Parts: sequence; structure tokens; C-alpha cells
Amino acid sequence: MIENRELGASDYIAMLRRHLPALLIPAILAPLAGFGVSYLFRAKYTSQSLILVEEQSVPEGYVKPVVTEDITQRIGTIQQRVLSRDHLQPLAQRLGLLKNNENVDNVIADLRSGLDIEPVVPGAPASSSTTSSTTKKKPGQSNASTVPGFYVNFTAPNAMDAQRICRELTSLVLEENLKTREQVAQSTTDFLSRQVEDAKQNLDEQDKNLAAFKKQYLGQLPGDQDANLKILSGLNSQLDANTQALNRAQQDRTYSEALLAQEIAAWKASQSADNPQTLQQQLAKLQSQLLDLQSRYTDDHPDVAKTKRDIAELRQRLKDVNSTATPTATGDEQAKAGESPEIRQLRMQIHQYSDVIAQANREQQHLQDSIKQYQSRIALSPSMEEQYKALTRDYQTAQDSYDDLLSKKTQAQIQTDMERSQEGEQMRLLNTAGLPDSPSFPLRWLFALAGLGAGVATGLAIIASLEFHDNSIRDEKDAIAALNLPMLVAVPWIGKKKGELLKA
Repeated sequence: MIENRELGASDYIAMLRRHLPALLIPAILAPLAGFGVSYLFRAKYTSQSLILVEEQSVPEGYVKPVVTEDITQRIGTIQQRVLSRDHLQPLAQRLGLLKNNENVDNVIADLRSGLDIEPVVPGAPASSSTTSSTTKKKPGQSNASTVPGFYVNFTAPNAMDAQRICRELTSLVLEENLKTREQVAQSTTDFLSRQVEDAKQNLDEQDKNLAAFKKQYLGQLPGDQDANLKILSGLNSQLDANTQALNRAQQDRTYSEALLAQEIAAWKASQSADNPQTLQQQLAKLQSQLLDLQSRYTDDHPDVAKTKRDIAELRQRLKDVNSTATPTATGDEQAKAGESPEIRQLRMQIHQYSDVIAQANREQQHLQDSIKQYQSRIALSPSMEEQYKALTRDYQTAQDSYDDLLSKKTQAQIQTDMERSQEGEQMRLLNTAGLPDSPSFPLRWLFALAGLGAGVATGLAIIASLEFHDNSIRDEKDAIAALNLPMLVAVPWIGKKKGELLKA
């Protein structure tokens, strides 16, 4: 090939024509060699079954599925469980694959390498043992939320073994799916049952704490504040009324005592001027006058001071008379018996007023104690409200948690019942494992096609090598490239070797 020579499509076609045998011979021999090489490999047969994935019969709006994992991820998990030694060793023994003292590990390794589970791609043609891998995806590679089904493929050196093992592995996949879904549903129910029990114990404890708090601080709770204020207002009104009644009773008794003293003084004056009864009447009269003066004047007023001195002198005089006289009980009784009816009536009124005053004092003390109690309750309401809110908040949280867990537990029990009755998502065998009529490997036509590609590539390499070492000048472009001079005239070659103008 002449250097600095730009080649076009016509140049390449000319090269192929000049070296056509160098391309045809490898292109014919290589496919035959590839077809022959395919017989050197051990034939393998692939049996295939189809599992259909059916959605749950109960609408999800009524019962949500218990297993929310993506179906492709779940089938990958099932595949790993099926390929475990606990499943494959009993399968190998049941199918008689351990004959001739074969190693168990080697048989299990062959089973694992021969199994292939592929999701059915929606819209793709039905899979077969010769389907291209571009139409299938491994579990976990599909982005679709739902997969219509799965192909279970098993490859073995014998067609009958491939069918039998594929059928058994398909059954294991279906059984493992049912077991997995039921275990998930049951474990969810058991877990929620334990959570509900713990939540119930917590709720009972919070309920006890709240009940004990209400019992301890009865009447001091935040909800009792308005009632306490109303009761306190009523007690204050009762206290005011009681105080007024007490004052009236005291005034009435004082007035009655003054009248009694006047009556006794008048009665005794009729008996004797120095009679104690007369002095007593005078003392009562002066006391009545003193009360009247005190209601109008202060203690510093001259009339009030004079009346007090008169009362003091009269009391001293009465004391002297009483100390000199030694009346007997019989005499007193006789004196009282000789009293007028007005005096006895006044004595009775004074006694009644004394009882009323004593009752009013007791009622007043009781009202004051009650007022102090309700005032302390109102004063403690803010701190009690804070503690009460904390308890009620904890109780409400425990109640909400218990209700939520109880609802989830009920839902999980429904889901478990649905799984046991096989009303949820199910995998059903649509096509059983078939008996392959031709090997899935080696594909002889594929080996021949590969040989053809290799032969064509070899022929093209040979042509390229021949052209690279060929420096012949065959046309005007070759001459211009070889001489690096412009062409003035070209004389065609007339001879046996047409096309060769000049040999470099």
C-alpha cells in the first residue's frame, strides 16, 4: 500500500475483488470448524416451569397485604432459601442423585448452579430455553411494582433429570412462598400481641396513677376550680350573714340584760335601797347607758368616763354588800321566787340569746375553717394543674398507643386469617416443568455463527496484511501519491497484465 494514499469505497471494493479467495476460504471453513467444536462440549438440557403471581382476592382497601416487600426481592429471598443445604440435600436423596457415592457438596453445587429463576417481563414473548437474556431480568433487577409471573429453569446433562429436578424445585418455591407469607403474618401478629400487652400494662399503670392522684387531691383538680370559687363565694356570703346574726343576737342579749337589770333594780328598790338586787338594777341601767354613750361617743368623752366611774363605784358597792350579806340558797330561791313575771321572761330571753350566740360562734368558726380550706385549694390549683396535665398527658399517650396497637393487632389477625385461607397474594403453577426435546447448550447454530464471524474477521485481516505489503501502482491516484508530482499525461498499458502501469 502506497503511503499518503487516501482510499475510497471503490478502492476497498477493488481490494476485496483482488483477494476474494482470502476472504471466502476462512469464511467457509470457520463455521464448519465452529459447528464441529460444538460437539466437543457436553450437552445440557433446560426444563422450564411458569409460576403465575395472582393478586389477593380481597381488595386492599379492606385488608392491606401483610407482605409489602417487592415481589422480585421476595422471590430472590425465596430462591436463596430453596438453595440452602437443608432443602437441597433431602431433594438430592429423594431423587436418587447421590448414587455411585457421589460427593454431596458436588451434587448440591450442581443443583445451585443449574437453578435460575427469572421474572416474566410484561409485554415480552413467552420465555423458552433459547430466549435471549435481554428479554429477562434477574430477581431484584426489575423496577416494575408488579410482575405477572416467574420462570423456574433448571439445567442438567439429562433431559429427564432436568424435568424432575425442575418440578421439585418449583414445588419448593411454592411451598416456601406460602410458608414465608404465613410466618411473616404470624410473626407480625405475635409481635403486635406482645406490644399490646405491654401497652395495656402501661395504660393500667397510668390509670392507677391518675386515679390515685384524683383521690389524693379531690376537690383541688383543675376542673374543680370554678366550683371551688362558687363554693367560696357562698361561704363568704354565709359568713357575712352569720356575723350579722351574731351581732344582732349580742345586741339583743345586751339589751335584754339591761332591761333585766332595770327590772331587778326596780324590784329590789322596792325591797331595800341597799339590796343587792337594787344595786344590780342600777348597775344594769348604768351599763345600758354606757353602751348607748359608746355607740355615739368615744371613750375619752366626759359622759362616757363619768358613767364608767359610776359603774366602777356601783360594782364596788355591790361587792361590799355581797360580802357582808350571807344569804342562803334557800333565801336566793325565795328571792327569785318572789321576782315578777317580767324578770323571769327577761332571764329566759337572755338564756335563749346566749344559746343563739354560742351556736352562731360555732357556725362562724366552721365557716372560717371551710373558707381557709377552699382558699388553700384555689392557691394550690396552678401546681396541681401542672401535675394533673402531666398525668393526663401520659395517660392519653398510653391510651393512643394502646388503641393504635390494638387496631394493628386486629388488622394483623385478619391478614393472618387471609393468608391461611389463601385469599392473599398467591403463586400458582401455570405451566409444569416440561421435558426438553433439544439441548439448551451447546447451540450448534450459535457456534457456526461465531465461526462465521471469526472466519470473516480472519479473511479481512489477511486482506489487510496483503494490501499493507503491496506497493504496486495501479491507477492515476497511486502514481500521484508515489511520485509526489502532478500527472501530465497517462499512457494506458496494453499487454497481458492490464491495470499495471508501472512497477515500483
